Amino acid sequence: SSSPADSRKKNCTIPLSLWLGLLVVASVILLVDSRRPKPPRCPLVCTCSKDNALCESAGLIPRSFPREITSFLFTANNLESINEDAFIGLPHLEYLFIENNQINSISAHAFRGLKTLVHLSLAYNNLQTLPKDLFKGLEALTKVDLRGNQFTCDCKLKWLVEWIYSTNATVDQIYCKGPASQLDKKINDLLPQSFDCITTEFESYQSMDFNSISVEAFSFGNDQYVVFAQPFSGKCSFLEWDHVEMVFRNFDFIESTSTVVCKPLVIDNQLFIIVAQLFGGSHIYKRDTSANKFIKLQGIDILRIRKPNDVETFRIDGEFFFIIADSSKAGSTTIYKWNGNGFYWHQSLHQWYRDTDVEYMEISSKPHLILSSSSQRPVIYQWNKGTKMFDRRTDIPEMEDVYAVKHFQVKNDLYICLTRFIGDSKVMRWDGALFRELQTMPSRGSMVFQPFAVGNWQYAILGSDYSFTQVYRWDAKKGEFVRFQELNIQAPRAFSPVSIDNRQFLLASSFKGKTQIYEHRIIDLSN
Repeated sequence: SSSPADSRKKNCTIPLSLWLGLLVVASVILLVDSRRPKPPRCPLVCTCSKDNALCESAGLIPRSFPREITSFLFTANNLESINEDAFIGLPHLEYLFIENNQINSISAHAFRGLKTLVHLSLAYNNLQTLPKDLFKGLEALTKVDLRGNQFTCDCKLKWLVEWIYSTNATVDQIYCKGPASQLDKKINDLLPQSFDCITTEFESYQSMDFNSISVEAFSFGNDQYVVFAQPFSGKCSFLEWDHVEMVFRNFDFIESTSTVVCKPLVIDNQLFIIVAQLFGGSHIYKRDTSANKFIKLQGIDILRIRKPNDVETFRIDGEFFFIIADSSKAGSTTIYKWNGNGFYWHQSLHQWYRDTDVEYMEISSKPHLILSSSSQRPVIYQWNKGTKMFDRRTDIPEMEDVYAVKHFQVKNDLYICLTRFIGDSKVMRWDGALFRELQTMPSRGSMVFQPFAVGNWQYAILGSDYSFTQVYRWDAKKGEFVRFQELNIQAPRAFSPVSIDNRQFLLASSFKGKTQIYEHRIIDLSN
């Protein structure tokens, strides 16, 4: 039998399995403890107390700080930028001073997450602008100091003016250092509406694989259409808008010969197309809606119209007319009138002058025509109410070799654009008695100088056979056109704006290249 001492010794022996279990638990505790993140320590370039951190001679903003910090001061450092989420992990930060550095750029999300920040200073740096919504999410902010920077007061800074105007935070007075027109103005006193930040551009949208010499946009039966005259293929090509694919697609065509102009005219819900062509005579077609096709309605007198170059439609006292400018020596520029059944001769204006263009407009509320010719200065005709004919009134002095005249209005003022192939094309203003020169544009093979409006913007496009086509936009403050954009179009001959589905397009006919369609885009420079 065992002794009592042996019995006690046996009872004190710890099983091996228990020892192994204790060893595993201890290992896990040590492993977990080793993986537990250590509290961030103060960076070497900084001095930290319980609540504050001061950093000097730092080239970058350190990525980690004690989480309890409530006040942060970066001063006399070489910081040039503040990156995204630069102060992440500081949930208690209330005061942030980044002063007397070289900072010239800041990420839009540099201060993200600083929901407790009440005072922010970026004073005395090299900031010229600030990213939009930089202070978004800083709901506790009560004081912002931006003094001593080099702010450019342009559209990129408009948001800051809006923010200062609406915030409850106090913002120390700051000043514009550019541009010259804003130099030394108080930013705090600027108004958001004083910034003109909306601009536009014509962006290439669709290219059509055919040449064309004229283009017209028109509405018929609640739909919008476009027609191009194609001289080489001999047709009037009609396009319609595809509301699903959002492109212009083929609709119909009229076969012709050496087509110069395809001019639409809608009278009492009837669509007529005046097809002017160099050979085989010119004709008028009518849209047969029941048969869904164009049918020839009548021919145009080939003795008067031998070499048509332009067609213009107009309406006077409820009556419909069209006029064809004839550019042959033996032809005559002629007006035709709708009588309810067809179009008939109304008046021939003159012979032997080789007219290249005709423009209808109202001058002082009276109907007028301006005829351009290769052999004389532009001639102005005025409508005579008594005879219901146009009488020659005057010409435009010192304007020889004008190929075409097109008019436009800005408010109540009437202007004309005069196209010259070589030399200077001109813009002139009606002063109540005659047209006076306003400005000149150099022409290099120009066959079209087309004014048109899109929304509140007035444009004029000067085509060129030898260089880029120049787009000009009207500057209301200067009272003249300013150069706006260049378009690469081969031998442009006509332009036409069209509005579809709340979108604006510019159609451009090209005599030697592809016909082009541009979209008019509105751009907010403050974004």
